[in-house]
Amino acid sequence: MKKWLKYVALVLALLLASPVLFLLSLYGVYSHVVSKKPGALPVPVFAGPLGASVDPFIGTGGVYYMCANNNPAACVPFGLVRLAPDTASLLLNAEALNYSGYYYGDNKIIGFSHTRVVGAGVREGGNFRIFPTLDATATGAGEKPFVRFSHAEEAAFPGYYAVKLGKTDILAELTATAHTGIHRYTFPEGSVPFLRFDVTSALGNGRCEDGVFQLLPESREMEGSVRYFGSFSGRYDGLDLFFVARFSHPFKQYSTWVGETVRQGGNGAAGNAIGAHIGFDPAVSGEPLELRLAVSPVSIANARLNLDTETGGKSFEALFANARDAWERRFQTIQVTGGTDRQRRIFYTALYRAFQMPSLFTDANREYRGFDKQVHTADGFKYYTDFSLWDTFRTVHPLFNLVARSEQRDMMVSLVEMSKAGGGCLPRWPSGCGYTNSMFGTPADMTITEAWLKGIQDFDIETAYAAMRRTAQEGVPAGCRFGGRDGLAEYLRLNYCPSDKMKKSVASTFEYAWADHSLSLLAAALGKTEDARVFAHRATSYRNLWNPDNRFFHPRNSAGVFADEIDPYKLTYTDFDGKYTSAYCEGSAMQWRWAAPFDPEGLIATIGGDGVFVSELEAYLEKNRKRLGNWHPGAYYWHGNEPYFHAAFLFNDAGRPDLTQKWVRRLQESKYNDDYVGLDGNDDCGTLSAWYVLSALGLYPVAGTSRYWISSPLFERAVVRMDAGITLTVIAENNPSENPYIQRLLLNDVPLDRFWLDHGEIAQGGILRFEMGPTPAKTTQ
Repeated sequence: MKKWLKYVALVLALLLASPVLFLLSLYGVYSHVVSKKPGALPVPVFAGPLGASVDPFIGTGGVYYMCANNNPAACVPFGLVRLAPDTASLLLNAEALNYSGYYYGDNKIIGFSHTRVVGAGVREGGNFRIFPTLDATATGAGEKPFVRFSHAEEAAFPGYYAVKLGKTDILAELTATAHTGIHRYTFPEGSVPFLRFDVTSALGNGRCEDGVFQLLPESREMEGSVRYFGSFSGRYDGLDLFFVARFSHPFKQYSTWVGETVRQGGNGAAGNAIGAHIGFDPAVSGEPLELRLAVSPVSIANARLNLDTETGGKSFEALFANARDAWERRFQTIQVTGGTDRQRRIFYTALYRAFQMPSLFTDANREYRGFDKQVHTADGFKYYTDFSLWDTFRTVHPLFNLVARSEQRDMMVSLVEMSKAGGGCLPRWPSGCGYTNSMFGTPADMTITEAWLKGIQDFDIETAYAAMRRTAQEGVPAGCRFGGRDGLAEYLRLNYCPSDKMKKSVASTFEYAWADHSLSLLAAALGKTEDARVFAHRATSYRNLWNPDNRFFHPRNSAGVFADEIDPYKLTYTDFDGKYTSAYCEGSAMQWRWAAPFDPEGLIATIGGDGVFVSELEAYLEKNRKRLGNWHPGAYYWHGNEPYFHAAFLFNDAGRPDLTQKWVRRLQESKYNDDYVGLDGNDDCGTLSAWYVLSALGLYPVAGTSRYWISSPLFERAVVRMDAGITLTVIAENNPSENPYIQRLLLNDVPLDRFWLDHGEIAQGGILRFEMGPTPAKTTQ
């Protein structure tokens, strides 16, 4: 009996230990994978002088929603095509954390696809996946072939990616144009090359419908289309994508599949799960197999036009050189000297990320598909899509107002065209050719207002303003499927969003107040005096949620009664307690306490005046989680999310600019790194990256206005090329990377006694000079 009990106990112990052993095994594999560093793989091309400071692997790993979700895609600035490996995870052939297709902790590649978003917590893309293989056996859609890889055999820099594919010894190289992905595969000499082309591929749980393709052996081409439903495009009617693929070598053999049915020699297929398996003549030494695949949202004819226009007559090396040069021109808009190698690497990688999105949606003939699903011609502008506005209005678009003004103008035109084609309201997260309704508020209001106030005015501001005003005063027009302000009627009646009528009531009140503040500035600039007065009053609405008893912005019902209780330290991400968190979004009550950068004087007065405000804000920052990319961000300051990462700049308005200088430098050093984690949370289409770029210049925007806060610059010199012939030079004397405190500040040799600038003061360029020191200046303490 005792012996029998021993066996039972042993079995139970093993059962209990199995999950632990599995997790330890998983962690062991993960640790081995991420310990390998890219860069050892010899490649035949090289980065540009500034691009050499970019590491595309920064921010491609991390934990859960703390992962920046970046990828090392080969792409050009704002390109629609972002060609990169799609990876699968560790012990399981699963796509667990590859939100952008690629995850640094994975050790398998399942193919190379052409589309993806950058830094977002959604899976959108993964279209037209190519898998190079030595396997002649064609399999159906149920199979997901993979090959193991090591980071030690990877390389990437702007416009280029390469990897050696495990035991197959195939070298994969990728580059891109705006609409075309260029693949070059070097197979072992004497082997028979095959390419598996999954026409209906998609990331994660995405899917394709109505797929169709045709093989054209005589011209060594393949053409087709899909209707794609991803995390975003699945929220509207799907995104139609058309492609033309051109191969460098004749087809030797080919098969097609529909679902699990494989057909030898079939020259096309139609269905929701289709693809082709194409073989070529045996590889000859030094003669790689090339594939060029162009996409279009309009038609196969346009995809072919994109392919011919962008790649015709050009070698792989020439196409990469074009991509490299396009990136160099972007990097030259801000040239920095001084600092450490690490700081320059983080800076230029951040600048690189900021220029990856939005996406150019205009074909070579200027056609694009609009929100009405009709084909339009972009007359006098380029049409863009994929705007993560709730995130990017805070840093990315303000950066464009400085150094990408022509593109920013086209983006403003694009937003106005979306409102025209989409029913009369501006989108908050447009993707492809539709509204996604992601996030909340009306961030286009701040984006458009700031561009206009900073002198980007060559677009239809009256139509834009009419759309913004209508959404703020009357609600979403009947023909607009998504967008607008939830709970608008109650907000207008009560001057706050009531918690018994809507979710996110506190967060929404802050967002609406910010938008109203921007509208008041734009209305004033346009001479609409009464509108300016009304919106300026509404911009104070957030103050109505201040509860003096608990000293938080507190959910309040439509009768004016505050909720019985709140726990300001409950976090929407991890606590999942609707009782305490439903009034907020992506944060705690403690984090939303500082969410009025547009009204710092009012916020400071509400909380208790300069002294109280400074003391409580510094305590809030001190209690942040120190580890970069911590799996639990905590209820205090978290640099990985947008609503509160302006907090350190608020000290400027409370009479303590030295604390802004101290904390901005501390955040630069602790919340950014040059490894695979890199950032403190989702980069959200370059938003966290642009924070670093702007703060490193010593200028941080009050989004939706024409104002910048001043903080301590990171580099000895930064030359900012704003427009043709207009240059702002930021000079920081006395080793600014070691001495973060501003002793004296001059603009064009005129001393400044304030820690803010209006854009108009630097619109024509000039010299902004900082004299730095190791301790705070007496006048700033």
